Amino acid sequence: MTDNFGNIAHFRKPHDKQVEFIDSKAKRKIIRAGRRSGKTVGVADLAGRRFIYDKQRILYAAPTDDQVSRFWHEIVSTFWELIESNILYKNETKHILEVQGTEQRIRAKTAWNADTLRGDYADLLILDEWQLMNEDAWGLVGAPMLLDNDGDAIFIYTPPSIRTRSVTKAYDPQHAAKLFKKAKADTTGRWEAFSFTSHENPHISENALQEITQDMTSLAYQQEIMAEDIEEVPGALWTVEMITKAYIETAPKLRKVVVGVDPQGRNIKSAETGIVVMGLGEDDLHGYVLADKSINARPEGWGRQVVEAYHEWEANYVVAESNYGGEMVESVIKAVDKDVPVKLVHASRGKIVRADPISAKYEKGLIHHVGSFPKLENEMLTYIGDPRWSPNRLDALVWAGTYLMLKYRGHSDGFILVERETEALPF
Repeated sequence: MTDNFGNIAHFRKPHDKQVEFIDSKAKRKIIRAGRRSGKTVGVADLAGRRFIYDKQRILYAAPTDDQVSRFWHEIVSTFWELIESNILYKNETKHILEVQGTEQRIRAKTAWNADTLRGDYADLLILDEWQLMNEDAWGLVGAPMLLDNDGDAIFIYTPPSIRTRSVTKAYDPQHAAKLFKKAKADTTGRWEAFSFTSHENPHISENALQEITQDMTSLAYQQEIMAEDIEEVPGALWTVEMITKAYIETAPKLRKVVVGVDPQGRNIKSAETGIVVMGLGEDDLHGYVLADKSINARPEGWGRQVVEAYHEWEANYVVAESNYGGEMVESVIKAVDKDVPVKLVHASRGKIVRADPISAKYEKGLIHHVGSFPKLENEMLTYIGDPRWSPNRLDALVWAGTYLMLKYRGHSDGFILVERETEALPF
C-alpha cells in the first residue's frame, strides 16, 4: 500500500555525518554527538525511511517530553501530506503514526527507565539521550522486544558534563561511554560507532553555537559540543586509576564503622542526601567503603535510610556535618531511633580542601572499595569545586573518612572536642 508514498514524504537532505549512520547496515549503532549537531533530526530521518520504505515498526524513546517533541516534530513535518490526506493515521496524544490495519508504525514516548518502555515491541528501537537513561531500559526491556523480528537498535548520547550528570537515572553514569568503547572495539560488523561535534552540523550558525557555549566551562565545551568522553577531569582529586586500585572483594575485620551523612544544602539544588558507610581496619591505617545508601527523599525518608544503614552494618556512630542544619540532621535521625549516636562535625573550609586529605589516603592505597559504587565514584572523578553542584555522596564519604582516619585523640591535630558530641575537623 505504501510502496510509492516515499515520493510524497518530505525528507530533509541529511548532512554528511547523518548520512554515515543512516546508511550503516549495522544491527547496533551508537551515536555520540554534540548538542545541536543534528543527531535527533538524523535519526528521525532514518526512522521515517525505515517506516515508509521498509514498512517497519519503529519505537523512539527519550527521557523527557521536550526531547520527544523534537523527534515528533520532524516525523510530522516529513509526513504531513500523508497525514492531511488521511493516508496515515496520527495520534498526537500518544505520538503514534501508522498505516492502520498493519504493524507499520512509528511511536515516540518518554522513557527514563525500563518500566516506561514495557508493553511494546519494534523492528527498530531508538534510545535518545541514552546517557541519562537507566541501563535496564535496554537490558531488561529493549533488547527482548527486538527478539521476535531480530530488530535493530540505535543509541544516541552526548557525553554528560557536570551540569547534566546529576539528573541521570543510570546506575553507572559512564554506561554510555562504555558502550561506545564496546562498539568501537567490535570486529564482527554487528556494532558500529559514530561520533561528530556540534561544529559539523552545517545547518547551525556560528552565532547559535556561541549562544549555547558562552556560559560553558572549557570542560563542558569538550563534552557537550566536541562530544568527547572524558574520564579524567582536570582538577579533580581522584583518578580512574586511584579508584580502580581501591577495589577489593571483602573487608577484613573492622575496628569501627560509621555512617557518613550529607543532606541537601539550603541554597544548593541537589537531588539526594549522601549516605556512605565506611569502616576502619584493626590496623588503624586502612579504611573501607562498605555501602552507598544515598537516597532522594524527604527528611523522614533519608532519616530511616540512615538508621537502617546504622543497624545493618552495626555501626558505632552516624557522622554528619553541622554547617547546614546540623541539629536538624540529628533531630531527623533521633526521631526515627533515639538511641542512634550522632557525631556532628564542623568544617570551616571549602569542599576541595577538606576532601584533599581523603584523596591522599586513596593515592597511598589506604582506602578501599568493597565492591563498586558507580554514582559515588562518578562524583569523586568529576568534582572540581563547582559551587553550583553539591556532591552529597562525596561529602558523606569525606565526613566518614575524616572521622575514622584523620582523628588522632591525644594529639593536638586541630580537633577540639566541643559539647554535644560535635567535633571540629582539622581543616
